[in-house]
Amino acid sequence: MARNVLIGAVRLALLLLAVSFVTFTLVAVSPVDPVQVNVGQVAYLTMGSARRAALHELWGTDEPLLARYGSWLAGALRGDLGTSLRFNAPVAQVLGERLAASALLLAASWMLSGALGFILGAVAAVRRASIADRAVCALCYVLSATPAFWLALLALMVFSVELGWFPIGFAAPVGVGSEDVSWALRLHHLALPALILSLTGIAPVALHTRDKAIEVLESPYARFARARGESERRIVLRHGLRNVAAPALMLQFASVGEVVGASVLVEQVFSYPGLGQAAVAAGLGGDAPLLVGIALLTAALVFAGNAFADILYGAVDPRTKGVDVRATR
Repeated sequence: MARNVLIGAVRLALLLLAVSFVTFTLVAVSPVDPVQVNVGQVAYLTMGSARRAALHELWGTDEPLLARYGSWLAGALRGDLGTSLRFNAPVAQVLGERLAASALLLAASWMLSGALGFILGAVAAVRRASIADRAVCALCYVLSATPAFWLALLALMVFSVELGWFPIGFAAPVGVGSEDVSWALRLHHLALPALILSLTGIAPVALHTRDKAIEVLESPYARFARARGESERRIVLRHGLRNVAAPALMLQFASVGEVVGASVLVEQVFSYPGLGQAAVAAGLGGDAPLLVGIALLTAALVFAGNAFADILYGAVDPRTKGVDVRATR
């Protein structure tokens, strides 16, 4: 156990180190000039060369890549992730504020996608070869082939602009302080983005649950239960759902990365002030410290989801200990 924990910690450290260096490299080779973007086009063109050089030196953009990365890494090891150029605040502070908004969105959409996917998959398996089964499969194929941003734009136009059922965007009404926003109002602003984001993760869980449930319902012990006179409902509840719930849960934990990736596009469409929107702003502004901080945080979340899926997979079936759950998807 201790050995596995140590190996996992080393893998996480190497992953974070690689992610931080690759992110710094991508920002360095980007044609975006952080000084020009953050001070504004007009101000940058009107200021003198000495002022420009001073700003480059102040923000460290004139240093070589390895020197900048080494300086950032030394500070990160002391707990200082640097200062965001885009938000003019410590990166840790920006991450804390944005994570508070994204955490609720990610958690709600992740749980909703798992629940809806499991229910649809179970219904399709019980009603296999029926119209309901074909409808669920067709829905899953359509959702798998549809980009998240297109779904978000369509939902925004229909449910917010045309019908007016949901706010057009943001996490709270414009001009209202956070201390004056009730939980009911927050959930109203959260509902549509969470629903759209959950749609991106329904298909894998539903199709996986359907296949596993059909396999269980056609197994020898299910046929034996029917021969003993057990009802189909009892067979489904006692044998079917119990045997497919754990694999579906493991698949859901392994899909954390997909939800996090789709949240970037969904937050951008709905102007939701979370990590995804901050990542886009940091990328367009050449804000290396903030972009690296967001990349490290999301990498840690994805690593934690995959690690928990592997642990749960080994606990459910001891024969698979040491097997990567993602290889079974």
